[in-house]
Amino acid sequence: MFTLKEVIFVKSIVDQKNRPKPYLPEFAFAGRSNVGKSSLINCLVNRSNFAHVSKSPGKTRTINYYQINDVFYLVDLPGYGFARVSKSEKKSWQKMIENYLIHNHYLKTVFVLIDCKVGLKKSDLELFEWLQFHLITFVIIVTKADRINRNGQSKIISELLATLRQVNRKQIIIFSAKTRQGREEILAEILRQTEDHPAAAQNN
Repeated sequence: MFTLKEVIFVKSIVDQKNRPKPYLPEFAFAGRSNVGKSSLINCLVNRSNFAHVSKSPGKTRTINYYQINDVFYLVDLPGYGFARVSKSEKKSWQKMIENYLIHNHYLKTVFVLIDCKVGLKKSDLELFEWLQFHLITFVIIVTKADRINRNGQSKIISELLATLRQVNRKQIIIFSAKTRQGREEILAEILRQTEDHPAAAQNN
């Protein structure tokens, strides 16, 4: 069983030339502003205020690295969608994120978060198409699942499968920071992809 021994906020960057060392496997979290990325990261590392949770959309404007057990990084990407910023700033964010995703040999998976009450938006679909085009592995996380019942959760999974033809059930995880539903599934997926890392065996 994986044990969280050391969780460190390393740094925030806007340019890949400044990525932290040592180079480790990276797992990025992407999604619309206010979808719950910080709450998810806090839940994964068992710390309530580790990643800052803001009520104002668009507050994350850098790529934030969190190092776990000297084995991998959790990477929080700026949110997209209804953030109240200028078009020039949004274009700058887009370029920064695209450079991170395309020119990154250490990126293992992008976890794309979808708010269960909001559902899929055009910007989400565009991201999925972009990731598929660039052959970047991704997993969908449906957040805030405590706000809907089991039938509602099954319905949103069915809708995702119907809309995203190239996605299978294993690529969708239902998550709630409040109930911790889905936490173990996310960690299991991360550990599956880091088990060949030299330091991983020492941290299991």
